[in-house]
Amino acid sequence: MRLLRLLALAALASQPEVAGGAETVGNSSVGIIEFSVGKFRYFKLNRPFPEEAILRDISSNVTFLIFQIHSQYQNTTISFSKTVLPSNSGTGTDKGLVFILRPEQSMCFWYLETSDAEPVQNVAIPIPYSERDPIPGGCNLEFDLDIDPNIYLEYDFFETTIKFAPANLGYARGTESPPCDTRTGQDSRWRLQYDVYQYFLPENDLTEEGLLKHLQRMAEVPQVIASAIKVVTLTANDKTTVSFSSLPGQGVIYNVIVWDPFLNTSAAYVPAHTYACSFDTVEGNCSSLGLVTRFRECRGELVTWKESEQLLLPAVFADLWLGCFKLFFIGFIFMGFFFYILITRLTPVKYDVRLILTAIAGSAGGIFLVAAWWRFGILTLCMLCVGLVLGCLVSSVTFFTPLGNLTIFNNDSVFWVTFSCIAVLIPGVFMGCLRILNILTCGFIGSYSVVLAVDSYMYTSLSYITLNVLKRALSTHFRSAVTNVPLQTNDFIILAVWGMLAVSGITLQIRRERGRRYFPPHPYKLWKQERERRVTNILDPSYHIPPLRERLYSRLTQIRELFQKDQPAGERTPLLL
Repeated sequence: MRLLRLLALAALASQPEVAGGAETVGNSSVGIIEFSVGKFRYFKLNRPFPEEAILRDISSNVTFLIFQIHSQYQNTTISFSKTVLPSNSGTGTDKGLVFILRPEQSMCFWYLETSDAEPVQNVAIPIPYSERDPIPGGCNLEFDLDIDPNIYLEYDFFETTIKFAPANLGYARGTESPPCDTRTGQDSRWRLQYDVYQYFLPENDLTEEGLLKHLQRMAEVPQVIASAIKVVTLTANDKTTVSFSSLPGQGVIYNVIVWDPFLNTSAAYVPAHTYACSFDTVEGNCSSLGLVTRFRECRGELVTWKESEQLLLPAVFADLWLGCFKLFFIGFIFMGFFFYILITRLTPVKYDVRLILTAIAGSAGGIFLVAAWWRFGILTLCMLCVGLVLGCLVSSVTFFTPLGNLTIFNNDSVFWVTFSCIAVLIPGVFMGCLRILNILTCGFIGSYSVVLAVDSYMYTSLSYITLNVLKRALSTHFRSAVTNVPLQTNDFIILAVWGMLAVSGITLQIRRERGRRYFPPHPYKLWKQERERRVTNILDPSYHIPPLRERLYSRLTQIRELFQKDQPAGERTPLLL
């Protein structure tokens, strides 16, 4: 048996390698896959056929290896032995093991398998490290493996959370590992720092080939630093947990680099990826997120703000004399937004019921605002609501920038006070010029509805300008989430369209309003003036129009005559002779 294994290894060694940093191989007929240090290898795993992996010619200056394996959504199991136990294996889409090498050891084995019925496409790489490099997960006390270099990822509709085990200092072959918690000085693992990196896949890219290609940029330290965005730096005193805003349908890869500032060395954990959606389920499947049903399935309760704002598109070019139309939708947004937050936080009703009740409450708010203008002409109240909606959008844009990720805004009180101050500042500044306030609101809010409409059919990160605020209002845990989003080609195009629509709409309305009255009188006042004019002016043809009561009676009489029989012509009695 040993002779057969040696012959198989000799046959594998005689095969030519693929040029570049990655090797490609199919299923091995003898169940053995050979790897090279620092090179990626593609292969497929089948359920009935576990594979044995081998790495040879390990250099003597390598103290430990991290072997990592990745797939898109099908689970793969990697273990130290053929007998799979929680303490010697890991199962998932992004998993790895740390091999602490013994003196004179130049070869190591491990085992790969999958329980999925379909073949699983994988990419894997063994990465070497020296005795000066820190060991990722070397002080693990939470997870099953003794040394766990993996990043554990969880997500829901609101946030994505990553967890990892603390690292330990490196050490030479054949020596004991440094203790983890016996001392806290600069000669212990407490001097280590952790840099958390985030890498966005191209928008709308759900392909397996694309993911495995981009994962190669997040495996080793130099590529991670060059390709990804550093989000936060943690010290040994911080919790090894970081939360991010969930982006359904957007591929994101996370990794952590542990850095030893004393020796100026570093090592990378095993990267983890997510789309914040599932490839296995029928409802909420990642492939259906580009359809109109995307928010119903994956974003759930976050759809309300988007639906209400899409109704404001005609307001971009509408003038002040169509005020009732615009006031209705401003009132709809204003009332619907706050009512939805209230009913979601305080009641356990289902999504469909919440949506119906929000539509009713929003319509009631729109009708109230229109009635306040139509009957009483309360201009200040109406323009205050208009200004607050514009202020909320400006405040949301402010927190959409890197300012929103400042640590001070993790406190809910600081965040909402700052948000409210910016929202109230806008109507406060323009209260002396209500016409400009109304025009600016119609231009910016109406054109932003185009962004939301586009996001219902294709992905754009600009929709998270308002969605992040709504998430913050609905989820108490979202306060600590990092709200980074990718800004790629689609986003810049839609941003240009948003700006063009806003500028053109504002310019057109300003030109239309030249020479017109400051604000049109409210409709009820116009109706009263018209009625008084008709009463006093007998030369007006409308003066001779009968009252409404007489006109209705005359109409009913005409209808009644339609159902009466015609009387016969001539006399009914004979003539007297």
